[in-house]
Amino acid sequence: MKTIFTLFMCSFLSIAALGQKDVPFDKSLFKDKKDAFKAAKKQLDEGDAFFEGRSNKFMVPQYIDAIEPYEKAYEFNPNSADLNMKLGICYMNSFHKYHSLDFFKKAYKLKNTVDPMIHYYLGSAYHIQYKFDKAIQEYEYYRKTLNQKDHADEIFRVQKNIMECKTGKKMYKDPVRVWIDNLGENVNSSHGDYAPVITTDQSRIFFTSRRAGSTGEKMDDQTGDYFEDVYYCDYKDGKWQKAVNMGKEINSTNHDASAGLSPDGKKLIIYLGHEGMGDLFVTEQKDGHWSKLKSIGKNINTKYWEPSASISHDGKTLYYVSNKPGGQGELDIYKSEWNEEKERWEEGVNLGPTINTKYNDRSVFIHPDGKTMYFSSQGHEGMGGYDIFYSVLGEDGQWSKPKNIGYPISTPDDDVNFVMSANGREGYFVSFHEDGLGEKDIYKVTFLGPEKEPLLNNEDNLLASVAAPVKEKVVVPKVEVQRSDVAVLKGVVRDEKTKKPVASVIEIIDNETNQIVSTLNTDAADGKYLVTLPSGKNYGMAVKSADYLFHSENFLLPAASGYREYKKDIDLKKVEVGAKIVLRNIFYDLNKATLRPESKAELERLIKLMNDNPTLKIELSGHTDSRGDAAYNKTLSEKRAKSVVDYLVDHGIGADRLKSAGYGETQLLIKDADIYKLPKSEREEAHQQNRRTEFEILSK
Repeated sequence: MKTIFTLFMCSFLSIAALGQKDVPFDKSLFKDKKDAFKAAKKQLDEGDAFFEGRSNKFMVPQYIDAIEPYEKAYEFNPNSADLNMKLGICYMNSFHKYHSLDFFKKAYKLKNTVDPMIHYYLGSAYHIQYKFDKAIQEYEYYRKTLNQKDHADEIFRVQKNIMECKTGKKMYKDPVRVWIDNLGENVNSSHGDYAPVITTDQSRIFFTSRRAGSTGEKMDDQTGDYFEDVYYCDYKDGKWQKAVNMGKEINSTNHDASAGLSPDGKKLIIYLGHEGMGDLFVTEQKDGHWSKLKSIGKNINTKYWEPSASISHDGKTLYYVSNKPGGQGELDIYKSEWNEEKERWEEGVNLGPTINTKYNDRSVFIHPDGKTMYFSSQGHEGMGGYDIFYSVLGEDGQWSKPKNIGYPISTPDDDVNFVMSANGREGYFVSFHEDGLGEKDIYKVTFLGPEKEPLLNNEDNLLASVAAPVKEKVVVPKVEVQRSDVAVLKGVVRDEKTKKPVASVIEIIDNETNQIVSTLNTDAADGKYLVTLPSGKNYGMAVKSADYLFHSENFLLPAASGYREYKKDIDLKKVEVGAKIVLRNIFYDLNKATLRPESKAELERLIKLMNDNPTLKIELSGHTDSRGDAAYNKTLSEKRAKSVVDYLVDHGIGADRLKSAGYGETQLLIKDADIYKLPKSEREEAHQQNRRTEFEILSK
C-alpha cells in the first residue's frame, strides 16, 4: 500500500483561518502562484481519480489511495471546503477514521453547504470518537433534512445510528474487565493481519496477512495491497514465534485466507477469492504435510460469497457464512450436518431471525463447548459498525438472544474475527488501534472476571471517636474468572517400546449412549492428538492402530466441572504374547459383577479384536483396590472377570480361547504407601486406577 502522509500540523495551524471563506481550486485565485497551483491541481486530479473509482477497471472508489495526493494538494490550499470534505470521507473509509473529524469540521466551517450529508458525516466522525452526545446531535440535524416519503430507508439508517450511540453510552460507562494485548511483531506486520483461528490449546494460530512476500507478489487492483496469504505461528517458550507463510501447498497467486479450523488444528478451512466472490476449501495435515485443497462441497459453496466457517468440537456440524439469496439479510450464518455415509456436508440451514438480522452477520465461531457461538454483526444491539456477540444453544435446541460481548472489545468501529480459547478466559480478535503495528492487527483479550469488592469488617467502629478515626479490616474475597465447562485431552500416541510416533485412529464414545461422538487421526510424523470434550458426560476413548492392541481411557466429566486440561501420552502395545491392556471402559454395578450398559462399546472392541485375530487366546482378569476385606475382594474380582468372559462367549467367541481370573487386591498398580502420599483430592482417582479389568495375551 502507498504511504499515507498525515499533515495534521497543517490542519491545526490553519484553525485560526477557519473564519475565512471557502477557497476553491480556481486558477484565477492563484495568479501569483501559477506553477505551484498547477502541481497542486495535478495532485487533486489524481486524488479525484481514486476517489471516484476512475483509476481501476472495477470503478470502485479507492479512498485510501486518494489520501496521499489529496494531502499534497492540501499543503498548497488547506482552505478548500471541497478538499477538506473529500479528505474527511477518505479517512472515514480508511483504518484511520479518527482523523476524519477535523477535516469535516473545517469543511463545514468554510462552507456550511459543502455537502448535503455533512451533518451525517460529522455525526459518524463524532460517533467513532466516542463523542456520542455530539454524534446524536449531528445525526438529528441530518434527519431533519430528510422527508419520510423520499428518504424512508435513509431515515431508518440514521435512527439506527442514534440508537447505536445510546447503546454506546451505556456500554462505555460499564466496560468489561479485560486486558487487550497486541500479539506483537512476530505475528503482526505493517500490513493487514486478520482472520485468526486457533487450536484449542492455543499452541498454534493461523491467520491471513497482506504483507510483502506473499505468494506470487501480486498486488490487488482494488486495494493497492498485496494479495492475501495464510500464515501460522507457534506458541513456544512463553511467546509467539516468527510467522511462517504456509507456502505453495496452501497459498496461490490469488487471494487465500484462513476461514476456519478444527479444534485439533489438523483440518484447516481456506477461503479462495475470485472476482469479488469466493468459496471454501479444506486441507488436512497428515504425515507432516498439508493435503491438496479440496472444495468443501457444493451444498456449502455457491456462486455467491462464502467467506468463513467454523467446525464443531466433534467435527459433525459446520457453521458457515453466505450471502446467497433467501436469507434474513445480507451475510447470514448457516448450519450444516456431516453425512457420514455419503461423506459430505448436507445442505445448510439458515439459523433464523434470532441470530441473523437484515444486516451483515459474519465471522462465526463455535466454541469447543459445543453450545456457545460467537459472531460479528451490524445488527442486534451494538455500538456501531460490526460488534461482537455471543449466543448459547439451549437444551431445547434454540439459540438464546445474542448478547454483546461488551466494550472495549466491541467498539463503534468494526470488530470482527473473534475466537475464544477452550478455557473461556482468552480470546483473539482483529482491530485497528492507532498505536498498532499495521492497518489491522490481531489482539489477545484476557477476561479478568468481576471486580473484587471489599468486604468491610466494622469491628473497630465501637472504638471510634473524633480523636481516633475508624479503622476497618478490608477482606478481599477471591474472584473466580468464569471458565468454560470443557476438557482438553492432548498428548502423543507412541509405540510402547520404541517411543516412536504411531499413526492411529482415536474414537471418542459417549458411554451412556454407546455412540461415537468424534473420530480423529494421528500420523506417524508426530503422533500428536488433541480433542475437546464438553462436560456432563461419561466418555470412553479408544485408540486403535494396525498390529497393535487397542488402548482405552475413561473420562467422567461432571456437569459444570469447569475447564480441565489433561496431557496423556498413549503407548500402544504390539499384539504379542504377554501383552496386557486395561479395559478402562468396563463398568459394573456397585459391589456386583453385573456389567453396566456403558460397557458395551468397550466389549464390542474386544470382540472385534478376537475376531480379527482368530487364533488369539487371552486371560480376562479382575482387580480391586486395597480397601475392604481381602477375601471378599478376590471373590468379587473373580465374578467380574467371569462376567466379561460370559459376555464374549454369548457373542460368538469360543470358550476355549478365554480364561478368567480374579486377583483381588494382590496386583495393585499404585501401592497404598504411594496413595497416601498424594493430596486427599487425588487419592480416590488412584484407588480407581487399581479397580480395573485387564486382559493378557496367552498365545497367538
